[in-house]
Amino acid sequence: MGSLKEVRNRIASVNSTQQITKAMKMVSAAKLRKAQNRITQMRPYAQKLDEILGNVSMISEELQSVFTRVRPVENILLVHITSDKGLCGPFNGNINKFTVKTIKELSSKYPAASINILPIGKKGRDYLKKNELGYDERYVHLFDNLEFEKIADVADFIMKSFVKGEFDEVHIMYNQFKNAATQILTKEQFLPVIPPVDEELNNSPGDYIFEPSVDYIIKELIPNSLRIKLFKALLDSNAAEHGARMTAMTQATDNAGELLKELRLTYNRTRQAAITKEILEIVGGAEALEQAG
Repeated sequence: MGSLKEVRNRIASVNSTQQITKAMKMVSAAKLRKAQNRITQMRPYAQKLDEILGNVSMISEELQSVFTRVRPVENILLVHITSDKGLCGPFNGNINKFTVKTIKELSSKYPAASINILPIGKKGRDYLKKNELGYDERYVHLFDNLEFEKIADVADFIMKSFVKGEFDEVHIMYNQFKNAATQILTKEQFLPVIPPVDEELNNSPGDYIFEPSVDYIIKELIPNSLRIKLFKALLDSNAAEHGARMTAMTQATDNAGELLKELRLTYNRTRQAAITKEILEIVGGAEALEQAG
């Protein structure tokens, strides 16, 4: 059992830590509300865009676009999305492990293919660097200012690289936001584009009038849908990060509270033992004086 001073110092330290975790929990909760609003507003738009793409795809057996061409897979790009900061539980660790697992699966499926990684988020970059995995860090800092224009530039870079033949497949790896306590590890094929299949739509293809032309609509629709898809993935990851951090800080605050209870109990026991010892010493001294007298 430690001294009273040691226990008091530990109580003060844990109490200070608890105040920090409480503050971080409140900050994360505020950021989560904002991030959650952004992703819930974006999802219907992205889903409607996919629906339109499905409608357009029914007019021909194959969409005539450079972004839908399937080529022999020699070069693969993984867009690896993590956070810039830690203290969010297993959020970054899970997606890092998921990406490594995906690399192994793709290597097994395409033994001769070269796999490249484009990390978005400092934690992912640090993990790749530590494990000596090759990566391109030009877009690591996107979360400093998460706006559509910046994400559109990244999507355009990826699309241009695909058209040039630098990559034959592109996949996005991220945590999809479900709620504050749940994140879903997600891998989505970004390129080549696979038009969504809707059985209800296929059963009733309907009659469409395209203005100005089908080619023009496809030319504009697919790149825009890809920009939206990447932006949605980043919004998902951002909301999932704040949810994971709020959950982690809630658990840390609760754990600190339990530890404080134990420390205060220990402090009281130690103090009681010290008082009892002093009383015994006083009584023993008094008895010794009486006997000496």
